[in-house]
Amino acid sequence: MGSYSLEDFIRKTGERAPGQGIFELEREHLLRVNLRGAVWTKMGSMIAYTGNIRFTREGALEHGLGKCVKISLAGEGVSLIKVEGIGKLYLADEGKKVSVLKLEKDSICVNFNDILAIEDSITWDIKMMRKLSGVVENEIYNVKLEGTGTIAITTHHEPLTLRVTRERPVFTYPSSTVAWAGNLEPEIKSDISLKTSAGRSTGESVQMVFRGEGFVVVEPGEEIYSHAQLEKVVSNVNVYT
Repeated sequence: MGSYSLEDFIRKTGERAPGQGIFELEREHLLRVNLRGAVWTKMGSMIAYTGNIRFTREGALEHGLGKCVKISLAGEGVSLIKVEGIGKLYLADEGKKVSVLKLEKDSICVNFNDILAIEDSITWDIKMMRKLSGVVENEIYNVKLEGTGTIAITTHHEPLTLRVTRERPVFTYPSSTVAWAGNLEPEIKSDISLKTSAGRSTGESVQMVFRGEGFVVVEPGEEIYSHAQLEKVVSNVNVYT
């Protein structure tokens, strides 16, 4: 970036002309919400706003008792902020790339760390990653989004979408898995051949398996899960050979 006069800098970096959508990309890593009503956003994602807007942390029973229990199990990572009013809201998540998806009576599952904003018309529910057997001490949670409306998700760099067919299942690393078709039910696979001689596992030893018909979205970066979390998952699932 070269040197600019103040006028040139303001013109170059200023906000873009708004379009008609409720969610629009202001920049590759920055979402603008043209707010007229209510949306749900990831806690801590607001960087600026204009207009008459109010923020409310979701109440314990905002979505019913059943979802309240799931939120408690999943921890603070799934906390959302309800944003209401009229104005412009600007959201970002640690410089991650933002993608805007329009659902039309569709469903999609998204890693809760990768959710940036949800239009209020979309219904959502927290899902625990399906385990093969036993009890998983530290489950990996995702959010199933359904209905008609717009959502915004984030990825480390450019995402890659892979088609899943009955003839070709897709295997992914959990921390690099962003989203998948809502009708797919991933399983956790442990590959004993990738365990070290000390009994610990490499990252690749823990995999998600997608079978059926649909798609799965992965990213070249990864969300950070502790090795302890992944080790506990591995220790409580069946081993495929």
